[in-house]
Amino acid sequence: MRELVYESEYFRPADTLGCGQVFRYRPFREGYLVFSGAKACFLREEGAKTLLCMNEGDEGYFENYFDVRRNYADIVKRAKSFGSDCLAAAAERGKGIRILRQDAEETLFSFIVSQNNRIPRIRAVIGNICAALGAEHIFMGERYFSFPSAQVLAEKDAKFYADCGAGYRAAYISETAKAVAKEGLGRLSSLRGKELRKELMRYKGVGAKVADCVALFGFSDTGAFPVDTWIEKVYREEFGGALKTRESISAYFCEKFGTYGGFIQQYLFYDRRERGE
Repeated sequence: MRELVYESEYFRPADTLGCGQVFRYRPFREGYLVFSGAKACFLREEGAKTLLCMNEGDEGYFENYFDVRRNYADIVKRAKSFGSDCLAAAAERGKGIRILRQDAEETLFSFIVSQNNRIPRIRAVIGNICAALGAEHIFMGERYFSFPSAQVLAEKDAKFYADCGAGYRAAYISETAKAVAKEGLGRLSSLRGKELRKELMRYKGVGAKVADCVALFGFSDTGAFPVDTWIEKVYREEFGGALKTRESISAYFCEKFGTYGGFIQQYLFYDRRERGE
């Protein structure tokens, strides 16, 4: 077992995991077990430090996953420089958030499950799919299941996913799995912005918001700016916006914040949701 240590000011486990970008984790002891693909790690905060524990050989994977080499102090500083008191306050409160660099396939199917769904239900459905189709593993004495590949997902029909609790999303998972199994997502890895969103929206069940989430969390397109109910509230109340559609609001923020947009989106989303206003 290997343990890595980081300053917690810009890497807080609870904030990073609790801001809606990932669903495969659970509280464990004084921290969290986090699962990605077939791998697992243990993350906890101790005083001013964040400790990351994983199997030997997985260091590089989780350093990339948690984006530990990026200087988030600079990102927070840049967010505060845009002249918005609301954004400056949100960046300060949310500065412990890191944008996870997740597996593209896992992110795509997870966010298809997430649409019009509550987080406990999302996690339950994903857990059911993993338990049914994933390989079993043990980490720190705890059993977990890997996230199945698109090839494995494609072997099941919509009824199977409905039985896992996916509801109307079952057909989306089944159809998209077949398409991804056939063509893969690697062809999208070099795309960014509108081109990436357009290609992602070719898949069944992927609308603009899901595409932006997948682009940001699965392809590390930090210029993507997902817009949901909370972000729409922030846009109208704090930025005085009058645009009518969420796609036009997303385009506005993308133009305003450029490649910092994804980070800023998480600060604004987390802050407004935590305040519940």
